[in-house]
Amino acid sequence: MKHWWLLIFLVVLAGLFFAFDLERVLSFESLKGSRDELQQAYRARPLQTIGLYVAIYIVIASLSLPGATVMTLASGAIFGLWVGIPAAVISASIGATVALWTARYLFRDSVRQRFGDRMAAINVGIERDGAIYLFTLRLVPIFPFFVINLLMGLTAIRAGTFFWISLLGMLPATTIYVNAGTQLGALTRLSDILSPPLIGSFALLAAFPWLARWAVARIKARGMHARWRKPSRFDRNLVVIGAGAAGLVTSYVAATTRAKVTLIEGYKMGGDCLNFGCVPSKALLRSAAFLQQARQASGLGIARVTVDYNFGDVMARVHRIINTVEPHDSVERYTKLGVEVIHGNARITSPWTVEVNGQTVSTRAIVIATGARPTIPRIPGLEEVRYYTSETIWSLVERPEHLVVLGGGPVGCELAQAFARLDCQVTQVVRTGLMGREDADAVALVEAALRADGVRVLTQTDAIRCERETGMQLLVVRYEDGTEEALPFDAILCAVGRSARTEGFGLEELGIPVSPKHTIETDAWLQTLYPNIYACGDVAGPYQFTHTAAHQGWYASANALFGGLKRFKVDYSVIPWATFTSPEVARVGLSEGEARERGIACEVTRYDLKDLDRAIADEAAHGFVKVLSIPGKDRILGVTIVGEHASDLLAEFVLAMKHGLGLNKILGTIHTYPTWSEANKYAAGEWRRAHVPYRLLDWAEKYHAWRRG
Repeated sequence: MKHWWLLIFLVVLAGLFFAFDLERVLSFESLKGSRDELQQAYRARPLQTIGLYVAIYIVIASLSLPGATVMTLASGAIFGLWVGIPAAVISASIGATVALWTARYLFRDSVRQRFGDRMAAINVGIERDGAIYLFTLRLVPIFPFFVINLLMGLTAIRAGTFFWISLLGMLPATTIYVNAGTQLGALTRLSDILSPPLIGSFALLAAFPWLARWAVARIKARGMHARWRKPSRFDRNLVVIGAGAAGLVTSYVAATTRAKVTLIEGYKMGGDCLNFGCVPSKALLRSAAFLQQARQASGLGIARVTVDYNFGDVMARVHRIINTVEPHDSVERYTKLGVEVIHGNARITSPWTVEVNGQTVSTRAIVIATGARPTIPRIPGLEEVRYYTSETIWSLVERPEHLVVLGGGPVGCELAQAFARLDCQVTQVVRTGLMGREDADAVALVEAALRADGVRVLTQTDAIRCERETGMQLLVVRYEDGTEEALPFDAILCAVGRSARTEGFGLEELGIPVSPKHTIETDAWLQTLYPNIYACGDVAGPYQFTHTAAHQGWYASANALFGGLKRFKVDYSVIPWATFTSPEVARVGLSEGEARERGIACEVTRYDLKDLDRAIADEAAHGFVKVLSIPGKDRILGVTIVGEHASDLLAEFVLAMKHGLGLNKILGTIHTYPTWSEANKYAAGEWRRAHVPYRLLDWAEKYHAWRRG
C-alpha cells in the first residue's frame, strides 16, 4: 500500500503541474521574457535565489516533468557561467538520483519478479560495465534523461555510482546549455543550441570510453604476447584439442568454412559421450527396461513371460552399440570432411603453437575442448577395494551381486536403476538428496521408482571409509542421526560428479586461469586470457551436457576463425536437459524451486499424465507436465516433465521458449491422437482454463438467450 500511495501522490503532483499549465511557465519564451526580473532577484538575494532554483530543478528532474532543458538555460541566464554550471549539473544529478530511488522503490521488485532471469543477466552487465553504459548515455543529449533515470532504477547500479557518473556525463552538455543561457537574447529557439555537428561530437566523446577500453585490451594482449615469438606464417587456421562433442563440432564448422584445421585427440574419438557416457548408458538402460517390461507383462494382459539372459551378453551389446555409433565420430569421417586428425597428447607451447608427437604446429587460433573426467571421492580405503567410475564400469563382464552407487545425480540414478533391473542388489548412498537441481515433486516420483525397482536409497548419508574384513568389502556410512552402518559390496560405482581436464596441456605455463569450479575461465565469447585461445565444452562449463558442448563448439569455431570480423556471444537462454531414469525427468528454464528462491513471480500449470489416453494405453499413466509462466500471460518461463518419453516431449517447449511462442500457440497446434505429445497441448489447455474470460462468457450467454427469443 505504501507503494500505491506514493505512486498516487506522484501522479497527483504531475497532474497538478499540467492542470495549472506550469509547463508554460517553464517554457523558452517565458524565460526570455522574465530574464531581467530573475537577474534582479538574484542580485538582491543570491543565496535564496540559488536555493529556490535548485529546489525547483530537483523537483522537476525527480518527477520527470518537462522543463529540465529550460532550467539549465535559466541557470546561465540568471547566474552566469561559473555559478550556473555547478548549480545546474548538481541539481540535475540530485534530481536524477531521486528519480532512480523512486523507480527502484516503486517498480524494481515487481519487474524482478516478472523478468527475474533477464534482469539477472542485465545486472551482470551493469555490475561489469554499468558506469561506462551510463556515462555513454549521459554524454549524448538525444537520449531522454528521465528515461535513463527510470530504467537505471530497475537495475542494481549503486546510487552513489549513478550520481557521480551522471554528474560527469551531463557536465559537457550542461556547460553548453548554461553558456547558451548567458547569451539568451541571441537565441530564437532551443534547436539553435545543439547542431548536428555538435551532437556528433558528443557521440564521439561517448564512444571514447569504449575505444579506450578496446585499446587497453589490445595493449594488454600485446603485453601478454610479448614474451612469445609470433610466427610470420601459420601452418593452420585452427588447432582443436579434444575430440569429444565440443571438439568435433568445432572442427566440423572449421572444415565446412574451408579453414585448415587440425584435431588432436589423445585417447578415443567421440569423447565421453560415445565411449563412456550417453551411448553406453542408454544402451544399458534399454536392456534393463526390457527386463522390467517382461516382469510387468501381466499389466498388458500377458499371463507370464520368461526371460533368460546373461549379464556378459548385455554388456557385450553395450559395446556393440558403441561400435555401431563410432563411425559417426571416426577419424575416417572427419578426414573426409577435411579435418586433419592426429592421435597424440597435445601441449600448448605458446599462444600460436601446439606440440604433438614431437611435432610443433603453428596456428592462428587454438580451441581447448578436453572435456572432463569422473571425480574420485576422497574416501579412506577406496583405493584398496573394487571401485568403478562411469568410465570403467563398462569393463564389467560379470554381474556384481551387491553394488553400491555413490551419488544422487543423473548418472548415479540412471545406473542404480539399470543395475537393479539387471538383478543386482543396489544401495545408493547420497550425501544430500537425489537430483538436487529438480523440484521435490519430480524427485519424489523418481525416488519411488528406484525403491520399487529394489534400490535401497540412503539420502542424507555420508560415506566414511572402505574396509576389508575376512574377504568382504565394506563401505561404512554415517546417517544423519550419527549412527553408522557397514554395507557389504562386490563393487562401488563412484558417480559424484565430473572434473574438467585442465592439466597436462600447457595451461599452467601460459598462465591461463582456472575458475573456482576448476574450469577454464572464459568470457562471453569463449575466449581465455589469450584472445586467440578459446575453450568450450565440459572443460569450460557452465554446463556438462553433450548438447551444450556441441552448442559451444559452433561459437568457439566461429569466433576463433571470424572474430576479427564478427563475434558471437554464446546463447544460454534456453538450455534443456534430461535424466533418463524411468520415469524420465526433463527440464528447460526455471524450476518451481528456483523461481521461489529467486523471488520470481510465476504461475504454475500442471497436467497429470494419468489422464492422457496414450499413457493409459501404454500402462504408463504416471508423471506430469508442469509449466511456469508469467502471471496473467502465456509466456513460458520453465517446464518440468516427469514420465515416459519426457525427454522427447520437452522439445516442443524448448522450441516455444527459444522463439517466443506462448502456451496459446501450443494449444492452437494440432497434435496427433493418440500420442504422448498431446500432453503438451493439454498442459496449455489447463493454463487456458485458468484464464477463461468469464465476463465475456456472461455476455455470450446473454447473447445466446437473446437469439433464442
